[in-house]
Amino acid sequence: MRRDGRVAVAPGIARLHTSPGLAGPGRLGLVTNHTGVLPDLRPAAPALLEAGARLTALFGPEHGLHGTGQAGESEAAETDATTGLPVHDTYRCSGPRLDELLLGSGVDALVYDLQDVGARFYTYVWTMFDLMASAARTGVRFVVADRPNPLGGLVSEGPPLDPEWASFVGRAPIPVRHGLTCGELARHLNAASVPRAAGRSVDLTVVEAAGWRREADAGATGLPWVAPSPNMPTPVTAAVYPGTCLFEGTNLSEGRGTTQPFELVGAPYIDARFAPSLTELALPGVHFRDLRFVPTFHKHAGRPLRGVQLHITDREAFAPVRTAVAMLATLRRLYPDDFAWRTTDDGAEGTGHRHFIDLLWGSDRLRRTVDAGEDPLPLCDPPAPPGGWAGDDVLLYP
Repeated sequence: MRRDGRVAVAPGIARLHTSPGLAGPGRLGLVTNHTGVLPDLRPAAPALLEAGARLTALFGPEHGLHGTGQAGESEAAETDATTGLPVHDTYRCSGPRLDELLLGSGVDALVYDLQDVGARFYTYVWTMFDLMASAARTGVRFVVADRPNPLGGLVSEGPPLDPEWASFVGRAPIPVRHGLTCGELARHLNAASVPRAAGRSVDLTVVEAAGWRREADAGATGLPWVAPSPNMPTPVTAAVYPGTCLFEGTNLSEGRGTTQPFELVGAPYIDARFAPSLTELALPGVHFRDLRFVPTFHKHAGRPLRGVQLHITDREAFAPVRTAVAMLATLRRLYPDDFAWRTTDDGAEGTGHRHFIDLLWGSDRLRRTVDAGEDPLPLCDPPAPPGGWAGDDVLLYP
Protein backbone atom coordinates (compact mmCIF):
# COMPACT_ATOMS: atom_id res chain seq x y z
CA MET A 1 0.00 0.00 0.00
CA ARG A 2 1.37 3.42 -0.93
CA ARG A 3 1.25 6.45 1.33
CA ASP A 4 -1.59 7.91 -0.74
CA GLY A 5 -3.72 4.82 0.02
CA ARG A 6 -3.45 3.34 -3.45
CA VAL A 7 -2.40 -0.26 -3.94
CA ALA A 8 0.96 -0.83 -5.62
CA VAL A 9 0.19 -3.17 -8.52
CA ALA A 10 2.62 -4.71 -11.01
CA PRO A 11 0.73 -5.68 -14.18
CA GLY A 12 1.62 -8.92 -15.90
CA ILE A 13 3.67 -7.15 -18.55
CA ALA A 14 5.94 -5.69 -15.84
CA ARG A 15 6.57 -9.21 -14.54
CA LEU A 16 7.32 -10.39 -18.09
CA HIS A 17 9.75 -7.52 -18.51
CA THR A 18 11.61 -8.66 -15.42
CA SER A 19 11.39 -12.35 -16.35
CA PRO A 20 10.85 -12.82 -20.11
CA GLY A 21 11.03 -16.58 -19.63
CA LEU A 22 7.50 -16.49 -18.15
CA ALA A 23 6.23 -16.34 -21.75
CA GLY A 24 7.91 -19.63 -22.61
CA PRO A 25 10.26 -20.49 -25.47
CA GLY A 26 10.15 -19.51 -29.12
CA ARG A 27 9.22 -16.46 -31.17
CA LEU A 28 6.74 -14.14 -29.51
CA GLY A 29 4.04 -11.96 -31.02
CA LEU A 30 2.76 -9.13 -28.81
CA VAL A 31 -0.94 -8.23 -29.03
CA THR A 32 -0.85 -4.66 -27.82
CA ASN A 33 -1.46 -0.97 -28.42
CA HIS A 34 -0.63 2.31 -26.69
CA THR A 35 -1.99 0.90 -23.37
CA GLY A 36 0.76 -1.72 -23.36
CA VAL A 37 3.10 0.16 -21.05
CA LEU A 38 5.10 -0.58 -17.92
CA PRO A 39 4.16 1.21 -14.67
CA ASP A 40 6.70 3.94 -15.50
CA LEU A 41 4.92 4.41 -18.89
CA ARG A 42 7.69 2.91 -21.00
CA PRO A 43 6.16 1.13 -24.02
CA ALA A 44 6.24 -2.60 -23.47
CA ALA A 45 7.44 -3.72 -26.91
CA PRO A 46 10.86 -1.99 -26.95
CA ALA A 47 11.26 -2.68 -23.24
CA LEU A 48 10.74 -6.40 -23.78
CA LEU A 49 13.24 -6.42 -26.63
CA GLU A 50 15.81 -4.68 -24.44
CA ALA A 51 15.14 -7.27 -21.72
CA GLY A 52 15.98 -10.08 -24.15
CA ALA A 53 12.51 -11.28 -25.09
CA ARG A 54 12.40 -12.95 -28.51
CA LEU A 55 9.74 -10.60 -29.83
CA THR A 56 9.27 -10.88 -33.60
CA ALA A 57 5.84 -9.35 -34.42
CA LEU A 58 3.16 -6.98 -33.15
CA PHE A 59 -0.61 -7.38 -33.45
CA GLY A 60 -2.99 -4.41 -33.18
CA PRO A 61 -6.72 -4.32 -32.27
CA GLU A 62 -9.52 -1.88 -33.07
CA HIS A 63 -8.20 1.72 -32.89
CA GLY A 64 -4.80 0.47 -34.05
CA LEU A 65 -1.38 -0.03 -32.49
CA HIS A 66 -1.13 3.64 -31.48
CA GLY A 67 -4.81 4.15 -30.63
CA THR A 68 -5.44 6.84 -33.24
CA GLY A 69 -8.44 5.19 -34.91
CA GLN A 70 -11.96 6.15 -33.90
CA ALA A 71 -14.65 3.53 -33.21
CA GLY A 72 -14.79 1.07 -36.08
CA GLU A 73 -11.31 2.03 -37.32
CA SER A 74 -7.75 0.75 -37.01
CA GLU A 75 -4.44 1.85 -38.56
CA ALA A 76 -2.67 1.06 -41.82
CA ALA A 77 0.98 0.87 -40.66
CA GLU A 78 2.70 -2.41 -41.54
CA THR A 79 5.91 -1.74 -39.60
CA ASP A 80 6.42 -0.23 -36.15
CA ALA A 81 8.83 2.67 -36.46
CA THR A 82 10.12 2.26 -32.89
CA THR A 83 11.00 -1.44 -32.93
CA GLY A 84 11.13 -2.18 -36.64
CA LEU A 85 8.78 -5.11 -36.06
CA PRO A 86 6.01 -6.04 -38.51
CA VAL A 87 2.53 -4.95 -37.43
CA HIS A 88 -0.47 -7.20 -38.14
CA ASP A 89 -3.91 -5.57 -38.01
CA THR A 90 -6.40 -7.99 -36.41
CA TYR A 91 -9.45 -5.71 -36.50
CA ARG A 92 -12.39 -7.31 -38.39
CA CYS A 93 -10.20 -10.38 -38.94
CA SER A 94 -11.38 -13.78 -37.71
CA GLY A 95 -11.75 -17.42 -38.73
CA PRO A 96 -9.57 -18.75 -41.59
CA ARG A 97 -8.32 -15.27 -42.47
CA LEU A 98 -7.01 -14.78 -38.93
CA ASP A 99 -5.48 -18.28 -38.98
CA GLU A 100 -3.63 -17.35 -42.18
CA LEU A 101 -2.41 -14.10 -40.61
CA LEU A 102 -1.21 -15.90 -37.49
CA LEU A 103 0.56 -18.67 -39.39
CA GLY A 104 2.15 -16.12 -41.72
CA SER A 105 3.59 -14.21 -38.77
CA GLY A 106 5.76 -17.18 -37.80
CA VAL A 107 5.24 -16.77 -34.05
CA ASP A 108 5.24 -19.66 -31.60
CA ALA A 109 3.27 -17.79 -28.91
CA LEU A 110 1.09 -14.72 -28.61
CA VAL A 111 1.41 -12.42 -25.60
CA TYR A 112 -1.76 -10.40 -25.01
CA ASP A 113 -1.40 -7.03 -23.24
CA LEU A 114 -4.36 -4.66 -23.74
CA GLN A 115 -6.18 -2.62 -21.10
CA ASP A 116 -9.81 -3.75 -20.94
CA VAL A 117 -12.58 -1.63 -19.36
CA GLY A 118 -14.72 -4.43 -17.92
CA ALA A 119 -17.71 -4.31 -20.31
CA ARG A 120 -18.79 -7.06 -22.69
CA PHE A 121 -19.13 -4.80 -25.71
CA TYR A 122 -15.59 -3.38 -25.48
CA THR A 123 -13.94 -5.17 -28.39
CA TYR A 124 -10.47 -5.86 -26.99
CA VAL A 125 -11.66 -8.97 -25.17
CA TRP A 126 -13.12 -10.32 -28.43
CA THR A 127 -9.83 -9.68 -30.19
CA MET A 128 -8.39 -11.82 -27.40
CA PHE A 129 -11.07 -14.49 -27.91
CA ASP A 130 -10.65 -14.62 -31.69
CA LEU A 131 -6.88 -14.89 -31.34
CA MET A 132 -7.23 -17.59 -28.67
CA ALA A 133 -9.42 -19.62 -31.04
CA SER A 134 -7.02 -19.05 -33.93
CA ALA A 135 -4.06 -19.99 -31.75
CA ALA A 136 -5.84 -23.20 -30.74
CA ARG A 137 -6.45 -24.10 -34.38
CA THR A 138 -2.88 -23.33 -35.46
CA GLY A 139 -0.99 -24.72 -32.47
CA VAL A 140 0.27 -21.37 -31.18
CA ARG A 141 0.53 -20.86 -27.42
CA PHE A 142 -1.36 -17.97 -25.80
CA VAL A 143 -0.08 -15.87 -22.89
CA VAL A 144 -2.14 -13.18 -21.17
CA ALA A 145 -0.13 -10.48 -19.42
CA ASP A 146 -2.90 -9.59 -17.01
CA ARG A 147 -4.01 -6.13 -15.92
CA PRO A 148 -6.54 -5.02 -13.26
CA ASN A 149 -10.18 -4.55 -14.17
CA PRO A 150 -10.59 -0.75 -13.84
CA LEU A 151 -14.10 -1.22 -12.38
CA GLY A 152 -12.81 -3.54 -9.68
CA GLY A 153 -13.64 -7.21 -9.55
CA LEU A 154 -16.34 -7.56 -6.90
CA VAL A 155 -19.45 -7.15 -9.07
CA SER A 156 -20.90 -8.46 -12.32
CA GLU A 157 -24.05 -6.90 -13.76
CA GLY A 158 -26.54 -7.53 -16.54
CA PRO A 159 -27.64 -10.71 -18.30
CA PRO A 160 -25.35 -13.01 -20.30
CA LEU A 161 -25.40 -12.75 -24.07
CA ASP A 162 -27.73 -15.06 -26.01
CA PRO A 163 -25.48 -16.80 -28.60
CA GLU A 164 -28.05 -16.02 -31.31
CA TRP A 165 -27.00 -12.38 -30.98
CA ALA A 166 -23.25 -12.95 -31.10
CA SER A 167 -21.15 -10.33 -32.90
CA PHE A 168 -17.85 -8.53 -32.40
CA VAL A 169 -19.43 -6.62 -29.49
CA GLY A 170 -20.13 -9.96 -27.80
CA ARG A 171 -18.93 -13.39 -28.91
CA ALA A 172 -19.85 -15.53 -25.91
CA PRO A 173 -22.35 -15.68 -23.00
CA ILE A 174 -20.87 -13.30 -20.44
CA PRO A 175 -22.65 -10.50 -18.53
CA VAL A 176 -22.66 -6.89 -19.68
CA ARG A 177 -20.32 -5.95 -16.83
CA HIS A 178 -18.29 -9.11 -16.36
CA GLY A 179 -16.21 -8.32 -13.26
CA LEU A 180 -13.14 -10.27 -14.41
CA THR A 181 -9.64 -9.38 -15.50
CA CYS A 182 -8.67 -10.38 -19.03
CA GLY A 183 -6.65 -13.26 -17.60
CA GLU A 184 -9.63 -14.56 -15.67
CA LEU A 185 -11.90 -14.05 -18.66
CA ALA A 186 -9.42 -15.95 -20.83
CA ARG A 187 -9.53 -18.87 -18.39
CA HIS A 188 -13.34 -18.89 -18.49
CA LEU A 189 -13.53 -18.59 -22.29
CA ASN A 190 -10.88 -21.27 -22.76
CA ALA A 191 -13.00 -23.72 -20.82
CA ALA A 192 -16.45 -22.70 -22.04
CA SER A 193 -16.26 -21.13 -25.50
CA VAL A 194 -12.92 -21.57 -27.28
CA PRO A 195 -13.47 -25.33 -27.79
CA ARG A 196 -16.74 -24.60 -29.59
CA ALA A 197 -15.01 -22.08 -31.87
CA ALA A 198 -11.79 -23.99 -32.46
CA GLY A 199 -12.48 -27.64 -31.67
CA ARG A 200 -10.06 -27.54 -28.76
CA SER A 201 -8.79 -25.29 -25.96
CA VAL A 202 -5.68 -23.22 -26.44
CA ASP A 203 -2.45 -23.76 -24.53
CA LEU A 204 -3.02 -20.85 -22.12
CA THR A 205 -0.75 -19.16 -19.59
CA VAL A 206 -1.79 -16.18 -17.47
CA VAL A 207 0.95 -13.98 -15.99
CA GLU A 208 -0.92 -12.46 -13.06
CA ALA A 209 -0.90 -8.83 -12.00
CA ALA A 210 0.96 -8.85 -8.69
CA GLY A 211 -0.63 -6.99 -5.80
CA TRP A 212 -4.13 -6.47 -7.22
CA ARG A 213 -7.16 -7.18 -5.05
CA ARG A 214 -10.73 -7.32 -6.30
CA GLU A 215 -11.94 -4.25 -4.44
CA ALA A 216 -9.37 -1.99 -6.16
CA ASP A 217 -10.73 0.06 -9.07
CA ALA A 218 -8.54 2.06 -11.45
CA GLY A 219 -7.98 4.85 -8.95
CA ALA A 220 -6.74 2.49 -6.25
CA THR A 221 -4.10 0.55 -8.18
CA GLY A 222 -1.32 3.14 -8.27
CA LEU A 223 -1.05 2.59 -12.03
CA PRO A 224 -1.28 5.53 -14.45
CA TRP A 225 -4.47 5.74 -16.53
CA VAL A 226 -3.79 5.46 -20.25
CA ALA A 227 -6.99 6.04 -22.23
CA PRO A 228 -7.69 2.64 -23.83
CA SER A 229 -9.38 4.26 -26.84
CA PRO A 230 -10.11 7.81 -28.04
CA ASN A 231 -13.50 7.96 -26.30
CA MET A 232 -12.39 6.43 -22.99
CA PRO A 233 -10.42 9.38 -21.57
CA THR A 234 -10.79 8.85 -17.80
CA PRO A 235 -11.65 6.21 -15.20
CA VAL A 236 -15.02 7.97 -14.78
CA THR A 237 -15.73 7.25 -18.44
CA ALA A 238 -15.00 3.58 -17.82
CA ALA A 239 -17.26 3.56 -14.75
CA VAL A 240 -20.34 4.76 -16.67
CA TYR A 241 -19.55 2.97 -19.93
CA PRO A 242 -21.16 -0.44 -19.18
CA GLY A 243 -24.46 1.42 -19.02
CA THR A 244 -24.30 4.45 -21.27
CA CYS A 245 -22.70 2.55 -24.14
CA LEU A 246 -26.24 1.21 -24.65
CA PHE A 247 -27.13 4.65 -26.02
CA GLU A 248 -25.05 3.76 -29.07
CA GLY A 249 -28.09 1.68 -29.99
CA THR A 250 -30.41 4.71 -29.92
CA ASN A 251 -30.86 8.03 -31.74
CA LEU A 252 -29.38 9.90 -28.77
CA SER A 253 -25.81 11.11 -28.69
CA GLU A 254 -23.75 9.20 -26.12
CA GLY A 255 -21.37 12.15 -25.89
CA ARG A 256 -18.93 11.18 -28.62
CA GLY A 257 -17.53 14.37 -30.07
CA THR A 258 -17.33 15.99 -26.62
CA THR A 259 -14.68 15.95 -23.90
CA GLN A 260 -16.91 13.74 -21.72
CA PRO A 261 -18.06 10.83 -23.88
CA PHE A 262 -20.50 8.42 -22.19
CA GLU A 263 -20.92 10.79 -19.25
CA LEU A 264 -23.27 12.89 -21.42
CA VAL A 265 -26.35 11.74 -23.32
CA GLY A 266 -28.69 13.98 -25.25
CA ALA A 267 -30.77 14.62 -28.35
CA PRO A 268 -32.48 17.52 -30.14
CA TYR A 269 -35.86 16.52 -28.72
CA ILE A 270 -34.91 16.33 -25.03
CA ASP A 271 -36.51 19.04 -22.90
CA ALA A 272 -36.62 20.16 -19.26
CA ARG A 273 -38.52 17.05 -18.15
CA PHE A 274 -35.73 14.52 -18.58
CA ALA A 275 -33.31 15.34 -15.74
CA PRO A 276 -36.05 15.77 -13.06
CA SER A 277 -37.71 12.53 -14.16
CA LEU A 278 -34.44 10.67 -13.69
CA THR A 279 -33.85 12.30 -10.33
CA GLU A 280 -37.27 11.11 -9.17
CA LEU A 281 -36.15 7.51 -9.72
CA ALA A 282 -33.63 7.89 -6.86
CA LEU A 283 -31.14 5.59 -8.57
CA PRO A 284 -28.26 4.79 -6.21
CA GLY A 285 -24.86 6.41 -6.50
CA VAL A 286 -25.63 8.90 -9.27
CA HIS A 287 -26.99 12.42 -9.80
CA PHE A 288 -28.29 13.75 -13.11
CA ARG A 289 -27.52 17.29 -14.23
CA ASP A 290 -29.51 18.98 -16.95
CA LEU A 291 -27.18 20.38 -19.62
CA ARG A 292 -26.76 21.40 -23.24
CA PHE A 293 -23.90 20.41 -25.53
CA VAL A 294 -22.85 20.35 -29.19
CA PRO A 295 -20.96 17.26 -30.43
CA THR A 296 -18.15 18.07 -32.86
CA PHE A 297 -18.50 14.69 -34.61
CA HIS A 298 -20.56 11.48 -34.62
CA LYS A 299 -24.34 11.56 -33.99
CA HIS A 300 -25.92 15.03 -34.24
CA ALA A 301 -22.55 16.62 -34.99
CA GLY A 302 -22.75 20.41 -34.86
CA ARG A 303 -26.30 20.46 -33.49
CA PRO A 304 -27.30 21.91 -30.09
CA LEU A 305 -28.51 19.07 -27.86
CA ARG A 306 -30.11 18.91 -24.45
CA GLY A 307 -29.65 16.01 -22.09
CA VAL A 308 -28.02 14.99 -18.85
CA GLN A 309 -24.60 14.42 -17.38
CA LEU A 310 -24.19 11.48 -15.03
CA HIS A 311 -22.31 12.45 -11.86
CA ILE A 312 -21.23 9.41 -9.86
CA THR A 313 -21.60 10.12 -6.14
CA ASP A 314 -20.92 6.63 -4.77
CA ARG A 315 -18.84 4.21 -6.85
CA GLU A 316 -19.84 1.17 -4.82
CA ALA A 317 -23.57 1.89 -4.97
CA PHE A 318 -23.63 2.97 -8.62
CA ALA A 319 -24.96 0.26 -10.95
CA PRO A 320 -24.26 1.48 -14.49
CA VAL A 321 -26.31 -1.12 -16.34
CA ARG A 322 -29.46 -0.72 -14.25
CA THR A 323 -29.05 3.06 -14.40
CA ALA A 324 -28.92 3.12 -18.19
CA VAL A 325 -31.85 0.73 -18.53
CA ALA A 326 -33.95 3.00 -16.31
CA MET A 327 -32.91 5.96 -18.47
CA LEU A 328 -34.01 4.15 -21.64
CA ALA A 329 -37.43 3.37 -20.16
CA THR A 330 -37.81 7.01 -19.12
CA LEU A 331 -36.97 8.22 -22.62
CA ARG A 332 -39.56 5.92 -24.20
CA ARG A 333 -42.17 7.17 -21.72
CA LEU A 334 -41.41 10.89 -22.12
CA TYR A 335 -40.69 11.01 -25.85
CA PRO A 336 -42.61 8.17 -27.52
CA ASP A 337 -42.73 9.90 -30.92
CA ASP A 338 -39.05 10.91 -30.99
CA PHE A 339 -37.03 8.23 -29.21
CA ALA A 340 -35.86 5.52 -31.62
CA TRP A 341 -33.51 2.54 -31.85
CA ARG A 342 -30.66 2.50 -34.38
CA THR A 343 -30.46 -0.23 -36.97
CA THR A 344 -27.08 -1.18 -38.33
CA ASP A 345 -26.01 -1.98 -41.86
CA ASP A 346 -22.41 -0.85 -41.54
CA GLY A 347 -21.01 -4.19 -42.62
CA ALA A 348 -19.72 -5.14 -39.17
CA GLU A 349 -19.51 -8.88 -38.78
CA GLY A 350 -22.74 -10.47 -37.63
CA THR A 351 -24.82 -7.28 -37.63
CA GLY A 352 -26.79 -7.21 -40.89
CA HIS A 353 -29.78 -4.88 -40.55
CA ARG A 354 -30.56 -5.75 -36.95
CA HIS A 355 -31.08 -3.30 -34.12
CA PHE A 356 -27.71 -2.42 -32.64
CA ILE A 357 -29.20 -2.31 -29.12
CA ASP A 358 -29.91 -6.04 -29.44
CA LEU A 359 -26.26 -6.74 -30.19
CA LEU A 360 -25.15 -4.59 -27.26
CA TRP A 361 -27.65 -6.11 -24.83
CA GLY A 362 -27.09 -9.61 -26.14
CA SER A 363 -30.74 -10.25 -27.08
CA ASP A 364 -33.85 -8.37 -28.20
CA ARG A 365 -35.52 -8.58 -24.79
CA LEU A 366 -34.54 -5.10 -23.61
CA ARG A 367 -35.80 -3.40 -26.75
CA ARG A 368 -39.07 -5.32 -26.80
CA THR A 369 -39.72 -4.71 -23.11
CA VAL A 370 -39.07 -0.97 -23.35
CA ASP A 371 -41.21 -0.68 -26.49
CA ALA A 372 -44.07 -2.47 -24.73
CA GLY A 373 -43.99 0.08 -21.90
CA GLU A 374 -43.11 -2.61 -19.37
CA ASP A 375 -40.58 -2.32 -16.56
CA PRO A 376 -37.18 -3.46 -17.95
CA LEU A 377 -35.31 -3.48 -14.64
CA PRO A 378 -36.19 -7.14 -13.93
CA LEU A 379 -34.12 -7.96 -17.03
CA CYS A 380 -31.02 -6.74 -15.18
CA ASP A 381 -29.60 -9.46 -13.04
CA PRO A 382 -28.97 -8.00 -9.59
CA PRO A 383 -25.28 -7.20 -9.07
CA ALA A 384 -23.51 -10.41 -8.16
CA PRO A 385 -19.93 -11.65 -7.61
CA PRO A 386 -18.19 -12.65 -10.86
CA GLY A 387 -17.78 -16.19 -9.57
CA GLY A 388 -21.55 -16.48 -9.62
CA TRP A 389 -21.55 -16.68 -13.41
CA ALA A 390 -17.98 -17.58 -14.31
CA GLY A 391 -17.22 -20.05 -11.55
CA ASP A 392 -14.88 -19.39 -8.67
CA ASP A 393 -12.29 -21.70 -10.24
CA VAL A 394 -11.41 -19.05 -12.87
CA LEU A 395 -10.74 -16.29 -10.30
CA LEU A 396 -7.06 -15.46 -9.77
CA TYR A 397 -7.22 -12.64 -7.20
CA PRO A 398 -8.58 -12.38 -3.65
